[in-house]
Amino acid sequence: MPTREEVAYFGAGPAPLPTAVLEKGAGAFVNFEDTGLSLAEVSHRSQTANKILADTKSALISLLQIPDSHDILFMHGGGSGEFSAVVFNLVSVWVEKRRKEAEAELGGDEQKVIERVKKELREDLRLDYLVTGSWSLKASQEAANLLEPLGKGLINVALDSRQSNDGKFGTIPSEDTWDLTPSRANGGKGSAFVYYCDNETVDGVEFPSFPKCLGHSSQNQYDSPLVVADMSSNFLSRRVDVSKYAVIFGGAQKNIGITDVTLVIVRRVILSTQASSSFLHAIGVWSPPVVFNWPVIANNNSLYNTMPIFSIWIAGEVMRGLLATHGEKGLAGQEELAKRKAKILYDVLDNFPEVYQVVTSQLARSRMNICFRIRGGNSAQEKTFLEYAEAQLLQGLKGHRSVGGIRASNYNAVPLKNVERLATYMEEFAQKSKPA
Repeated sequence: MPTREEVAYFGAGPAPLPTAVLEKGAGAFVNFEDTGLSLAEVSHRSQTANKILADTKSALISLLQIPDSHDILFMHGGGSGEFSAVVFNLVSVWVEKRRKEAEAELGGDEQKVIERVKKELREDLRLDYLVTGSWSLKASQEAANLLEPLGKGLINVALDSRQSNDGKFGTIPSEDTWDLTPSRANGGKGSAFVYYCDNETVDGVEFPSFPKCLGHSSQNQYDSPLVVADMSSNFLSRRVDVSKYAVIFGGAQKNIGITDVTLVIVRRVILSTQASSSFLHAIGVWSPPVVFNWPVIANNNSLYNTMPIFSIWIAGEVMRGLLATHGEKGLAGQEELAKRKAKILYDVLDNFPEVYQVVTSQLARSRMNICFRIRGGNSAQEKTFLEYAEAQLLQGLKGHRSVGGIRASNYNAVPLKNVERLATYMEEFAQKSKPA
């Protein structure tokens, strides 16, 4: 039976965790800090739970340098849950902005305000999505499904990267080709938000940096774009200017911890700019379900309902481990390591182009999920590659079921030595696969 040290795991999620965190977690699961209770048994209303929440928030603030303008929420539902939560909460923000404008112009005539906003809702509401892979596609489809009762055409797919890549994901076209909804200052309707997935786990596509065209172009708070980013699979792998985002969210099971915790970083003004449920219902819009209602979660310190305190503690341990490992460098240190590990693998792939083909264009290559095919997608060769890899305890390399191929996930907890082991195997396989 192999030991943990002998196995090199490259699964896309749930992902590896630092061994030290798991070992400490094993003790905490049985008897947390000599309390005689497991962390799975501790009340979410207890001082212990509140301290764990506070300590985890503090570590995250330190890592990402989160400004006071943003709050941190711990939620259920994973990234897929936030596909819905984003729509519910940010459409509510859009409605509240329009309600205030109508009220200022129409005075106290509530019925006229309702009728005006109801009309604007169906004519002007637009949600912009940048679709660069499977997860942003799913998010856009969920938004369309939720808003379908209000009418068609409310979802603006400002970018579908398949259109410039033979019907497949694998690239991020230049920003001047994106069809974003024009702002109201520029004579357009203005979008409620612009949504993108920073790293596409299935397709190996990653934005190299924050899109320049999404920067604030207006001094009017009602006209500036609200940028939403799903960072589930590259969270805490590089520095991020949180101030540029209205919302950042991520499921924990890639770089943060274990499943059943979702982190949401949200601009505080969004929490205080929400339409009332009665007004939303009056214009025919659903109010956010309580478990996805960001203001409710924030007002209850993420403890409106029972949160998995053990999982939040694990996330905190992972974060504190990053702080201890990289010291003053912080996430800059982790960013350097992630780039180094990814380069090792991409260099091997590029050195044997007759054997390996990276599915992603050079400028959109993910540091976290290295996706490639063998001999143009030769199923027999790919099966052999995976079988030989498993025999060497190189595990979790099979591509997503929807696309096939090979995928090596290079998350934070994947040690450099494991990446080097994989690179050596890839070189040996390529050498053996060369024609005689």
